[in-house]
Amino acid sequence: EVFGYQTQKLRRVLFLVTSVLTCGVLPLLFYWKPQWRVWAYCIPCSLQEADTVLLRTTDEFQRYMRKKVICLYLSTLKIPISKNSEEPLVADCHSVINKAVLKPELKLRCIQVQKIRYVWNNSEKKFQKVGLLEDSNSCYDIHHTFGLGLTTEEQEIRRLVCGPNAIEVEIQPIWKLLVKQVLNPFYVFQVFTLTLWLCQGYIEYSVAIIILSVLSIALSVYDLRQQSVKLHNLVEDHNKVQVKITVKGKGLQELESRLLVPGDVLILPGKLSLPCDAVLLDGSCVVNEGMLTGESIPVTKTPLPHVENTTAWKSHSLEDYRKHVLFCGTEVIQVKPSGQGPVRAVVLQTGYNTAKGDLVRSILYPRPLNFKLYNDAFKFIVSLAFLGIMGFFYALGVFLYRGASPQDTMAMALLLLTVAVPPVLPAALTTGIVYAQRRLKKKRIFCISPQRINMCGQINLVCFDKTGTLTEDGLDLWGTVPTAANCFQEVHSFTSGKALPWGPQCAAMASCHSLILLDGTIQGDPLDLKMFEGTAWSPVEAIIVLRQFPFSSSLQRMSVVAQLVGEDQFHVYMKGAPEMLAQFCRPETVPKNFPKELRNYTVQGFRVIALAHKVLKMEKLSEVESLTREHVESELTFLGLLIMENRLKKETKPVLKELSEARIRTVMITGDNLQTAITVAKNSEMIPRGSQVILVEANEPEEFAPASVTWQLVENQENGPGKNILVNGTIFARMSPGQKSSLVEEFQKLNYYVGMCGDGANDCGALKMAHAGISLSEQEASVASPFTSKTTNIECVPHLIKEGRAALVSSFGVFKYLTMYGIIQFIGTSLLYWQLQLFGNYQYLMQDVAITLMVCLTMSATHAYPKLAPYRPSGQLLSPPLLLSVVLNTCFNCIVQVCAFLLLKQQPWYCEVYRYSKCFLDSQSNFSTNVSLSRNWTGNGALIPGSVLSFESTTLWPITTINCITTAFIFSKGKPFRKPIYTNYIFSFLLASALGLTIFLQFSDFPDIYRGMEDAILQNRALWLLIKKELGIYSKSQYRIWQRKLAKDPSWPPTNRTDYSGDGRNGFYINQGYESSEQIPKEKLNSGGQTTEQHFWTRL
Repeated sequence: EVFGYQTQKLRRVLFLVTSVLTCGVLPLLFYWKPQWRVWAYCIPCSLQEADTVLLRTTDEFQRYMRKKVICLYLSTLKIPISKNSEEPLVADCHSVINKAVLKPELKLRCIQVQKIRYVWNNSEKKFQKVGLLEDSNSCYDIHHTFGLGLTTEEQEIRRLVCGPNAIEVEIQPIWKLLVKQVLNPFYVFQVFTLTLWLCQGYIEYSVAIIILSVLSIALSVYDLRQQSVKLHNLVEDHNKVQVKITVKGKGLQELESRLLVPGDVLILPGKLSLPCDAVLLDGSCVVNEGMLTGESIPVTKTPLPHVENTTAWKSHSLEDYRKHVLFCGTEVIQVKPSGQGPVRAVVLQTGYNTAKGDLVRSILYPRPLNFKLYNDAFKFIVSLAFLGIMGFFYALGVFLYRGASPQDTMAMALLLLTVAVPPVLPAALTTGIVYAQRRLKKKRIFCISPQRINMCGQINLVCFDKTGTLTEDGLDLWGTVPTAANCFQEVHSFTSGKALPWGPQCAAMASCHSLILLDGTIQGDPLDLKMFEGTAWSPVEAIIVLRQFPFSSSLQRMSVVAQLVGEDQFHVYMKGAPEMLAQFCRPETVPKNFPKELRNYTVQGFRVIALAHKVLKMEKLSEVESLTREHVESELTFLGLLIMENRLKKETKPVLKELSEARIRTVMITGDNLQTAITVAKNSEMIPRGSQVILVEANEPEEFAPASVTWQLVENQENGPGKNILVNGTIFARMSPGQKSSLVEEFQKLNYYVGMCGDGANDCGALKMAHAGISLSEQEASVASPFTSKTTNIECVPHLIKEGRAALVSSFGVFKYLTMYGIIQFIGTSLLYWQLQLFGNYQYLMQDVAITLMVCLTMSATHAYPKLAPYRPSGQLLSPPLLLSVVLNTCFNCIVQVCAFLLLKQQPWYCEVYRYSKCFLDSQSNFSTNVSLSRNWTGNGALIPGSVLSFESTTLWPITTINCITTAFIFSKGKPFRKPIYTNYIFSFLLASALGLTIFLQFSDFPDIYRGMEDAILQNRALWLLIKKELGIYSKSQYRIWQRKLAKDPSWPPTNRTDYSGDGRNGFYINQGYESSEQIPKEKLNSGGQTTEQHFWTRL
């Protein structure tokens, strides 16, 4: 929906003044809500007069976008342009350009929406897309209007209006990504909270939260930047292609592809990466459309026919207009000029209007995912904020009533406002996702969109591409079943190693295909390639293919007219779906048990192709060109069946079984043939054994026929159609990339949480659209996909779902814990405010850092449960079970804290210390003379004049702390989505330690504890000697060393012996206890060692 607005200068000035007065709060609100900005300083008007346009999406999100209307002036071009309103600016009478330019001003108005330019059509009073040739052009218009090329003047006009033919992806600057992250509403509130806490002197916890938040933002910015760089690198080469075009009146011209405009005539010299969408005019070419279909199969493109009717060119090609179109991003691998000159094509679409541009746009602007967790989380935070606002007014009332200063009153009121909403929340949720990301990385699954991990926990439908995902690439030959005398013969198995004998069947396999010889290698459809290889034929000119009627999915057959070298006869060879081909054969040549034999192989999951042949009664080669398909494909002789199998990857079947047992629906979305897909689905048991299969064929509306849906039962059983194709469909075949993406979106509209697993560029849109897209390729698909698996099979799917469920449960646990933590502190602080008191900084620090921060950092470290449960975790924060647990916990905590508070006031020894602190100190010194005035009290203060003393905080603090610990334990549930809590060793240890420390602080008498610790540990000499002995720790003093050596010497002390200093053989003395080894020559050291062994005095 589009709405027009005009900017009012007075309103804009008022907006600027208000922005300054509110210190930037108003621009921040307008940043979050762009429609408010438009409503603030613009007034509604018609689209024709608008200078600002407000766009609103028609989906359930109702998102707004603000766009400025841009004026383009053709007078800036350095070419003469007629200002006569009767003369068209461009030759194409269907072009919107003629209707968009106002004369004599030579001005047109346009807007740019998601990389696509729209111009204002003055005739039809609406914005219309430019950058493409209109579909209303007929085949005649394209050939005669654009066949000779555009004039230089028309090229210049189109370049200005349509923009460059470039798919440019800007690498987002880090500062811009950083600003987007920081301006998130929650981070703005967090800045306000932390600023207030720092001003109140609560530095330690604030610094910890700042560090965590900075790390969280840095990780998000890094991921977004990497994705931006990858996509930029992917499309960068597209804009640097040199091409040749025909310019009307000037001949050939070489230029950069970014200067191409719709209507230019492109010359295709040979191998080329197409920089635009184009429709073929002359000649034919072979194109690799792997970027679109995911399968690198050469496709032959034929020229647009020369016909003189006025039917739109797409409608004229009823069968498939795509066979004339060369798509941007595909590779031209071979060209075949006609006799009229080079291969030529007219540029159809440029820039982001092309097939590749549409793919990139689907990556840049994905449809937002409606994940209830994040929506509910926002609502939950808003409700907590309302609780904080109530606390704010409560604090104002209490402190003003008690006569506190306005400055203190406002500070305390704002503090209670921030207590209800825990600022650690975004960092805590990010921590859980980081843990899950690390675990996925160990399983070789890499993630570029970490927020999607939680969504994986809700997946209940997984779509799979077929080729390269569920199966190995291509088909394998199994055997042939030839016919003779109206009967099937013995099966020829290709696995036996025997060559297929020469005959019509072998000739049909060698010639009836669309293979090409390119650079010495045979390329083409994998099915054709396998069939050709099965003949053991070498690519020599033993069979000459004179005419080819290509395969069509709607016709389910193809045929060729061929001639054997050395023969004068012409042969027709045909292959196709067995049921279809049998209709074109003479009945007497088709075996009577044909249906039974065919069913025998299809039930086993084989792909079956039938072959047929006939000899043409013709004498001249020139007659071949005039043959019609109807004449060629009639009165054929049935040759037999070709049996092929599409081998599954060994991991496919067990993974699909695991998903089925977990009640996760599996669907196949493939660009391949439907029969092949059914075979694979049966082999993998995606279609359970014994199930009925109904084929549903949908046809788009045509000029004289409405849209239709045909239902056909695959097996010979009677049954009505399913209730709904989307709910019951298992296989969706012949799907284009856009259709795959649309199908995923339709599933999402039915409230499915969709996973998509694929390996080709044709899956990019669907991978980006799905809640969890998993690419098995590191090429284009990995840029679009949130997840990329280095293991090229579908084992990654259950791993991702398990980790997603664990991460989701962890996020719920952390969220519930932090909610309760905020409420617990809010209740405790509110009770203390009644006495004009507050928990001490170190009491808050104990709860915030030692418990809450540590819990948030470790609660999510629990690993995923190894088995998928047959149900999903809850995906709604506002579900009755969760709300009930929070409400009951809140009531319990409120009752406990209020009861403790009231019971405290009834104790005989209780007094309001904050009022009578001097009297209290004197009474304490009278009856407790042993207590020093500097002795620490159990509460949050000390018995020092000027300190804060509080019976209330001493009573409430351990209660709130233990409540926090028990809440963390309760919300850390393990099975069935996570391993048990005790497997998370750090988390369990922290909870036990926090509980022990809290009890210790509550019941300990510090001086007695210090004295006991000193007597029992510090001054326990026997204990320390025992520890030193067990650990082998000894004194390093020299006399201690010699005492230990002498104690071990059995010859000590010597008796009845006299030793002399000069008694050594070498006549010198060494005192090794004094001299170091560095000071003694090596030879002296050696001889000294001998003396040492003999004489005690030398040793001494």
